[in-house]
Amino acid sequence: MTATERVKTSDRRQSLLGDEVGAFSVARYQRITPMKARRVVDLVRGLPVDEALSLLAFAPQAASETVYKVLESAIANAETTEGLDRGTLVISVARVDEGPTMKRWRPRAQGRATRINKRTSHITLAVQPAEVVAAKKGGK
Repeated sequence: MTATERVKTSDRRQSLLGDEVGAFSVARYQRITPMKARRVVDLVRGLPVDEALSLLAFAPQAASETVYKVLESAIANAETTEGLDRGTLVISVARVDEGPTMKRWRPRAQGRATRINKRTSHITLAVQPAEVVAAKKGGK
């Protein structure tokens, strides 16, 4: 199914891709802080997917494994639902949003307690063919 044949689109797809061809994947409530996840996502934004996958496979950051899985899912979505060729895909949208924070308490000296924030992230990656991304950059 192509974007032109699609009758009803979700609001999330509309905000990420609009009416253009492409696919996306989201991993929600991931137990990695958004700041650490953004460091990894910034590495792969705008790269071809094969290059991004090889970079993520050897990145030392803990978030790279999660971002790798999200990217593989976005690629699979593009191949199966949109019928796109894997070799032409580029990461067009790479976003890390903050999820809910779990508040925990840790005992400290002299009967005190301090709060520990266990942060979560929502990681969103969208892939599109290279010519669509290039046309978007040239149009702006």
